[in-house]
Amino acid sequence: MALPYDLGGTDLLVNTITTGVTTPGTNPSSFGSNTIAGGSTQTLTATSGPGRTIALDTATGSVITLPAATGSGSMYRFIVTVLATSNSHIVKVANTSDAMQGMIISTLSGTPTTNNIWLATAGTSDTITLNRTTTGSVTLGEWFEIRDIATNKFQVYGVTSQSGTGATPFSATV
Repeated sequence: MALPYDLGGTDLLVNTITTGVTTPGTNPSSFGSNTIAGGSTQTLTATSGPGRTIALDTATGSVITLPAATGSGSMYRFIVTVLATSNSHIVKVANTSDAMQGMIISTLSGTPTTNNIWLATAGTSDTITLNRTTTGSVTLGEWFEIRDIATNKFQVYGVTSQSGTGATPFSATV
């Protein structure tokens, strides 16, 4: 099969061709080597987490601490793979200087037409808590991404589900 592009005489070597639907920045094999276990507590470093999916995978809740925001562009994806049955799944910044901005879109479990958009309070939000009911960890597969966009600043975007009266998953606890 001929390539539709003229590479100007340059050879093109392709090791793997993957077909199907993938999400940019993820491993096509879904939860393969690109995913690390969050466990009960985990402190990410500038080399241990960027570009990987961190599984919120503990029934007693996972507490994940991000590295300091430096503007590196590093992205961290979190996915609920185990619903917490006690405590909460928590992702927080490393220090009092870092903050989050962005949003998490949430649907009320059992009522998919009831949706909320929760905005991080710029300058003060530094923690995301999925508390098993009103703020999330209600449905397997809930996810959010956090990107290091500037010194002391993370950008958040994600989708969760809630039960009861929905409430923001963002807070200032660090």
